[in-house]
Amino acid sequence: MKACIDIGGTKVAVSLNSGAGLELMARRSEPTAKTGDNDALARQVMRMVDESCAEAGIAPESVERAGVSSCGPFVMRAGLVEVAAPNICGGIAGPARGLPNTWDTAVLEAPLRERFTQVRVENDCIAALEAERRWGALQGFDHCAYVTCGIGVGLCVDGRILRGKNGNAGHAGHMFVSDNSDALCGCGNIGDVEALVAGNAIARRFGADAATLMQRAKEGDDGAQAVVDELCRVMGRALYNLIATLDLQRISLGGSVFWNNRAYLLPKLQAQVAGKLPALTDGCELVEAGLADRVGDYAALALLV
Repeated sequence: MKACIDIGGTKVAVSLNSGAGLELMARRSEPTAKTGDNDALARQVMRMVDESCAEAGIAPESVERAGVSSCGPFVMRAGLVEVAAPNICGGIAGPARGLPNTWDTAVLEAPLRERFTQVRVENDCIAALEAERRWGALQGFDHCAYVTCGIGVGLCVDGRILRGKNGNAGHAGHMFVSDNSDALCGCGNIGDVEALVAGNAIARRFGADAATLMQRAKEGDDGAQAVVDELCRVMGRALYNLIATLDLQRISLGGSVFWNNRAYLLPKLQAQVAGKLPALTDGCELVEAGLADRVGDYAALALLV
C-alpha cells in the first residue's frame, strides 16, 4: 500500500493506493497545520494516513511507501527535506503576513522516514510534471513544463526533469517583476510574481477573492476586467520568460484559480505569448492540464510509480 500525500499552503490531502492502477481510496483533506511546534505538519500527515487506513479497513503498518508532493521551497538538513514555504512558515516574512507561527522551516521528511519504509518528497510542481508526463497533457514531450498559476513550475528539458541543488528548480513565482509596494510575498519579497498574481495575493491586493473577481470580470465589470487583464499580463510574461529561457514545446497549466476559469483565462495568457520573438515562441503550446483538477492527487502517486 502507498500513501499519496499532497501538501499545499492552504490544505493537505491524503489518499491511499493499492498499487493496482490509478485508483485512489479513502481520500481526506483538511487545512494545513500552522500552529504548535514545527513538526506539526509531519504529525498531521501521519495522523491523516492512519485515519485513511481506518476508513479503508487497512492496517496502518501495511502502508510502507509514501509519496509526498509538497509546496516549497525546501531546505536540506542532514540530507532530508524541510519545508520553507512562505504560506506555511511565519518566520520567513514575519508578522506582516499574519501567519500564527514563527517557523523558519517545517520539519517533514525526517519524521516520515521514522514511520514509512520508503519516502520520496518532491516539490509539488515537479511531482505534477511527472504525473502530466506520465498520464496527462505532457505525454511524449521532452521540453515542457507544468505551471500552476500562482505560481509554481515543474521543468523538463531534453527529457530530464530539473531539480537543482535542493530540489527547488522551478520557483519562478519568486522572480522579481515589479516594485509594487502592495505586493508582499510570504517569502519576504515585494513585487515578485507570486505576490502579484497568486490567489491569496489577489484577495490582499484587491479586497475580493479570486473567484469573485473572475466572476465579475466574466460578467462584464470593467474594473474587474482591467484587473484580470493586468494579472494575465504579469502571468503571461512569466510564461514567456520560461519559454525563452528553456525553449519549451508545451506548457500544461493548472491550479484552482486557472482551472475554474480556464475558458476565460487561457486565451488571455496565450495572447501574452503569441508573436513574441517567434523563433522562440512558435511551436510552444499553452494547454490545460490533462489531469484536470486531479493533478495534485496524481502527483504524489507519480512519485511512487
